[in-house]
Amino acid sequence: MYTIDLAYVGRGLHEELVAYIADQQGYYADEGVHVALRDGCSWEEERLRRGATIGLGRALLSRLSDGTPWVALSVNTHRPLFWFLARVGLTSLADLAGRTLAVHGPRTAPGCFARIVLRRAGLDPDRDVHTVVRPPGDYGMDLRRLHDGTIDAALVGSTMAPEAVAAEHGWRVLAWVGDLFQIPTVGVAVDPGFIRPDDPAVQAVVRAHRRALRVVHEDPDTTVRHIRAFLGRHTAEEARAHYEAFIAPYFATDGQADLAVGATAITAVAAELGVPAAFTAAEFYRTAPDR
Repeated sequence: MYTIDLAYVGRGLHEELVAYIADQQGYYADEGVHVALRDGCSWEEERLRRGATIGLGRALLSRLSDGTPWVALSVNTHRPLFWFLARVGLTSLADLAGRTLAVHGPRTAPGCFARIVLRRAGLDPDRDVHTVVRPPGDYGMDLRRLHDGTIDAALVGSTMAPEAVAAEHGWRVLAWVGDLFQIPTVGVAVDPGFIRPDDPAVQAVVRAHRRALRVVHEDPDTTVRHIRAFLGRHTAEEARAHYEAFIAPYFATDGQADLAVGATAITAVAAELGVPAAFTAAEFYRTAPDR
């Protein structure tokens, strides 16, 4: 049996669902690979690149910023699962002007995506919004800060169903990042300097993840059961509503990247980082079967 480390670099359904399904359904074992799922959220790049990673957004930023030659071999979705959740009184992203927003750092993938979305809403994220930068987590502290008024809004991820949380507290979901910025994101990526893309262990993981993606579309009951492992604060009905609104319509069926979407996204991310886009979408998203 082959062995490989597979690291996630964020928490929640966006990052973990497909790997979780592949593990729980026994697809890794079926493919003859032992996968050690690792928490790489706080790892430096040098450590992360010694295994495969789920975090395609972070891999893309790394390749753009420091030239680490990451390549993506499978893509789970083109719609990042992050939302702007706000207190009463705010109804649109434009209302964040002069307000305090909890958000990931500008050199992280979700932080970069958020800045792109804010700019498209006519806001300068460095001048028009007061930011509280925090690392990846379960966003529980953000909810406390929204309650006590320390912050006005937060960029939150898929450790919760934000629409259900908003309804519970009388808050507002100002926007879903995946509606406003598309990028092939989360899946399987490797640094060829350490692991060949055609390595049998890597290809076994890719096959297992593509089986898991088919479960997402073909077996809603099983998928929702697994989703509830991540959304412990929510009811079964809320978990299913989240699946029907954000997972089923937008997760890939075959792990392939839309290269047109990828090209536009690379240009936008490079511009936000202030670096040249020195490679093409086809060079980074190597998801086609003949690759």
